[in-house]
Amino acid sequence: MQWFSSEKLTDRASLDDSHCCRFCPSAPACGSSRYALALLSSYGFFVVYSLRVNLSVAMVDMLNNTHQSNTNHSGTVCPRHSNPAVRKHNHTASVYNWDSETQGWILGSFFYGYILTQVPGGYLAGRFGPKWLMGFGILGTVIFTLLTPVAADLGAGYLIAVRVLEGIGEGVTFPAMYTMWAAWAPPLERSRLLTISYIGAQLGTVISLPVSGEIIFYLDWTYVFYIFGAVGLVWFVLWAFFVFDSPNTHPRISEQERLYITSSLKNELSTSASNIPWRSIVTSMPLLAIVVAHFSYNWTFYTLLTLLPTYMSDILGFSIQQNGFLSALPYLGCAVVAVLSGQIADYLRETRKYRTVIVRKSFTLIGMIGPAVFLVAAGYTGCDYTLAVTFLTISSSLGGVSASGFNINHLDIAPSYAGILLGITNTFATIPGMVGPVIARALTQQNTIEEWQIVFYIAAAIDVFGAIFYAVFGKGTVQSWAMCSSCIHHGRISV
Repeated sequence: MQWFSSEKLTDRASLDDSHCCRFCPSAPACGSSRYALALLSSYGFFVVYSLRVNLSVAMVDMLNNTHQSNTNHSGTVCPRHSNPAVRKHNHTASVYNWDSETQGWILGSFFYGYILTQVPGGYLAGRFGPKWLMGFGILGTVIFTLLTPVAADLGAGYLIAVRVLEGIGEGVTFPAMYTMWAAWAPPLERSRLLTISYIGAQLGTVISLPVSGEIIFYLDWTYVFYIFGAVGLVWFVLWAFFVFDSPNTHPRISEQERLYITSSLKNELSTSASNIPWRSIVTSMPLLAIVVAHFSYNWTFYTLLTLLPTYMSDILGFSIQQNGFLSALPYLGCAVVAVLSGQIADYLRETRKYRTVIVRKSFTLIGMIGPAVFLVAAGYTGCDYTLAVTFLTISSSLGGVSASGFNINHLDIAPSYAGILLGITNTFATIPGMVGPVIARALTQQNTIEEWQIVFYIAAAIDVFGAIFYAVFGKGTVQSWAMCSSCIHHGRISV
């Protein structure tokens, strides 16, 4: 369905809505409820990702090294770095004889639960409110994280089951948060607010990787799950007391800010939340463009997220302490670039020199093709440790640009159904997390550089395809099926 006869008219309507926002009573960012929400949700996503990735570092220490050396003839491809002579490594925790295939299934099992609650998460958030859905989803993940050491002792099957349950809890978080931002984020502040919110995911990776390495070195791997689980419990208490579903239900928001937010969104939000246009959603080409881009980006992202510590250890020969820190560098770069890209994207849109669709497509192309180039290059650095880490860091850093590209395009094309749309795209985007580690470990049985080059080539090719597909079919304006009926009837939008 076309909601304008030409792209020019579509852009005009989009600009008209932006001008409406322009004359709404503005509200300062400092001390505001919407930026407080951004910070608390950022803390929440910090918890989400720290609980998701800490197993990647812990796995290095959970394995029986004697068994591994007998089954892996190549050992480390590059000479091992000397360990810092600080304290003898503590080996009091249990170790396990898991082969490469079992490791792949354990690392990927989280996503088998994660994929189940994506679309239901978006629907339930719209139906019953996103606050408690996200809160209890993360709380459930925290509880199962605390049970991880017990599950590992019981056997690989029990650990896989616990990781699946963790994934079920985390699966509702992004759809719930997108639903909340549909009610809280003024259109011209979306890139800023959402990049602040989702920067927590990158920070969770950046901090948990090196901290997990230190925890393992000075204590043992079990404390990784206990300590980060406790951090998650603190977040739940803060979330329960200080967050509300919308500006209209927040008891402490200023009237100026409430009016600013609700006025800026009044022409975008649908008035019939109970009547979801499923047929229009599933046949939407702009949504398909986001699906393909999201799937493609996540193939690279999840491959590195789950296997980068293994690559650092088995190929580059870094110790557990060095591993955690160096594995975090790419995500630190990604976090910084994501925040900067959010500021730049909103500035470009505010000046009205560039249409939203141009901004989204440009940032997506840079944030997907750039990482592909440097990921392939990293595979040809051999044992040049500095160059390898540099290329991997640049690759992930450039990926942060896409945070203001396809990653928030759901709110551009259908803010009323952003949670549902995110659930749909994230369902497909979770598949790489399920099969990527399994395929990568199957391709790297001997842990040779040539095998890892194949892994990097596959990820890069998928990245480039997704970027091109989105550039061709992506849109930047609210679709007709996602508009409020009054806006259409009053002639603001024609169909």
